[in-house]
Amino acid sequence: MPSFDDPMLMREVIMDHYQYPRNHELVQDDARYEQVNMNSSTCIDNIDVQAYIDQDTIQDIRFDGEACAICTASTSIMTELLKGKSVEEAKAIIDQYMNMIYERPYDPEVLDEAIVFKNTHKQANRIKCATLGWNAMKKIINHETGGDEDD
Repeated sequence: MPSFDDPMLMREVIMDHYQYPRNHELVQDDARYEQVNMNSSTCIDNIDVQAYIDQDTIQDIRFDGEACAICTASTSIMTELLKGKSVEEAKAIIDQYMNMIYERPYDPEVLDEAIVFKNTHKQANRIKCATLGWNAMKKIINHETGGDEDD
C-alpha cells in the first residue's frame, strides 16, 4: 500500500473515486438488498446505499445519488473496502474509520485507501460528507444483525 502522507497523492485518490466511483449503481428489484437513504442538511449529499449480506458476509455494496466529491469518494472507497468482509470485520473497519475521522486512536493498517480522509477533522464541515455512506452501512449492518442473529 502506498504511503498516504503526500497531500497530492491523497487528493489524487479522492478525485479518482469521485470521477470514477466504484459500485455506483443501485440494484433494482432484488429483495436480498437492504437499502438506506442518507442526506445532509449542510451539503448537497443525498445518497442511497444498498448492501447484500448473506451468511454473515457482505456480498455486495452499492450506492447512488447526488453527492459532493468527499461523500462520493469516501463511499466509493468504503464499498471496495467492506465488500467480501464478514459483518464483524466490517464493523471493526467502520469503527476504525470513525475513530480516525473524530481524532481518536485508530489502526491505519485496516483502512487501506480510506486513510486519505485522515485530515478531514481539519475541515469540520466535511465530517458529515466523509461519514454519510459509512453511517448508512452501519445502519444496514445493525438492522441486519439486530433482527437476525445466526452467529
